[in-house]
Amino acid sequence: MGPTWALICSTALLLVLLSSASEDERFFEQREVTFDISQLMQDSQRPVQPQPRQRGPPTVGPRSYSGPLPTTYNVQFPLGRPTSENLQAICDYSDLRPRYPSSYFPDSGYGVDKLRASAVNNAEAWLSTCCKDNQTWEREVTLCCATQAWELSVEKYCEEDLSIKHPWYHCCKINDNNKRLNCFSNDAPNPNYGPTQELPVEPLPSTAEFTFNPNTCQRTPGPVPIALIEGKTKKLSTPRAADISFPPGRPTADTIESVCHNQRLRPAYSIKCLPRSGYEMVALQAKTVNLIEKGFKSCCKNKKTKLNCADQKWHEELNKFCLRENGGRVNYPCCLNQSDKYSCFQQMSPDPYYNVTSAHEEVSLNKICDTHKTIKKKFPVGFPLKDFVTQCCPLQEEEKTACSARLLEEMSQKLCASKRAVPNTVRRCCKSSSQETPQCISKIIMSAITKAINFSSQKKRKRCPIS
Repeated sequence: MGPTWALICSTALLLVLLSSASEDERFFEQREVTFDISQLMQDSQRPVQPQPRQRGPPTVGPRSYSGPLPTTYNVQFPLGRPTSENLQAICDYSDLRPRYPSSYFPDSGYGVDKLRASAVNNAEAWLSTCCKDNQTWEREVTLCCATQAWELSVEKYCEEDLSIKHPWYHCCKINDNNKRLNCFSNDAPNPNYGPTQELPVEPLPSTAEFTFNPNTCQRTPGPVPIALIEGKTKKLSTPRAADISFPPGRPTADTIESVCHNQRLRPAYSIKCLPRSGYEMVALQAKTVNLIEKGFKSCCKNKKTKLNCADQKWHEELNKFCLRENGGRVNYPCCLNQSDKYSCFQQMSPDPYYNVTSAHEEVSLNKICDTHKTIKKKFPVGFPLKDFVTQCCPLQEEEKTACSARLLEEMSQKLCASKRAVPNTVRRCCKSSSQETPQCISKIIMSAITKAINFSSQKKRKRCPIS
C-alpha cells in the first residue's frame, strides 16, 4: 500500500499545481492596464538631456564608424611649391605624408574635400615619379620635374574647382598664373614637405597623366656643381650659368641648307675656360657640339649625300655622349629615355630647326661689349669706348640699353665741346642739331660694330660655354 499510495498523492499534487498556473496565465492575459495621465504630461515637458557627440573623422575609416559624420575631413591641402630647399624632403619623406584612398570618405557628400584629396594624391604620385631618378639626374633637372608636376596639379585642381557650382577656392579665382601659384604655395600647411605620418603609407596611383618636359629646364640657370649633387660640404663659389646651345637639332631635308650654309654663325666652344671641377657636364656637351659641327662641315662638301651624312653624324655623336654619361656620376635626361632618345634630344634642342642661327644677328649698341676689342684693333672710331665697356657691360640687358643711351648723350656733348682734333665723321655730326648729334655718333659706332661682327664670323673663334 505504501508505494502505491505515495504515487497517487504525487499525481494529485501535480494536477493541482498545473491548474493554478493555468488560472494565473489567464489572469495575466486579461489584466487591466491603467495610465497616470498627469504624470505623463509632466514627463513630456521635461527637457531631453543630449547624448555626448563624438567629433572628427574616424581613426579607421567612415564605414567602420557608427557615430555622427563630421562636417569636414582633414586633408593637408594644398602642397607647397618645390624648391631647392625642400626637394630632398619631397623625395625622402614621400611615404610619410598622407594619401587619401576612396575609403577615407563616405560614398556621398564631401565633394570639396574629395576634390582636394585627389589633387594631393596626384601631385604626390607625380612628385614620386620625379624622385625615382633623383640619384642619376642632375639635381636641377629633378627640381624642374617636381615644379612641373606641382604646377600641373594646381592647374588641374582649379579647372575642376571652377567648373563646379560651389564656393571656389580663393586662389583659383586669381587670373594671373604666377600670383595664383604663389597663393597656393603660401597656403600650404606643410611647405617644407616634412613627415607627418608615424608609419609609412601605401602609394596611390594618379588619376591623371603627367609627362615631364625637360625642354623647359634648358632655360633655367645651371649647371649645379657635381660636388653639390654629391652632398660634399666643401665651400664652393656661386656656379656660373651655362651658355651653350646643346643639343643641336637633328638635320632634316628642311634644315640641311641652314645646317651647311650658316655654320659660321653657330658657335664652337672652348673648354679651357672651365673651372677644374663642377662643370664636367658642360665640358662634355661642348665637346659633343664641336664634334657634330666638325662632322657637318665634312658632310656638307658632298651635295648628294650631305643630308644622310649629317644625320648619321648627329646620331653617332649623341650616342657617344650618352655612353660616356652612363659610365659617369651624372646622367642627362634624354640618355635615360632609351625608347625615344632621339626625339627627346630634338625636343630639348634650343634651336631644333636652325631658325635662330640662320637669322641675321640683330645689331644693337649693346653689342659693343662683345666687339670692342675688335673695333679698337681693326675698326677704330677715333674716340674711346672704354666708358661703355666699364659702365654698361656688367649690367643686365635692359639696364645696358639705358646706360648706353645715357653715355651716348654725354659723349656727344664732350666730343663736340672738345678742342682736340676729332675725326671728320664726328665733326660732321657736331654740325647737326643737339638732338641729332647723338644719333649721328651712334651710327658711327653701329657701323664699327657691324664690321667687327662680320669680321669675327669670317674667322670663327671658340667661345666659353659658361657666362
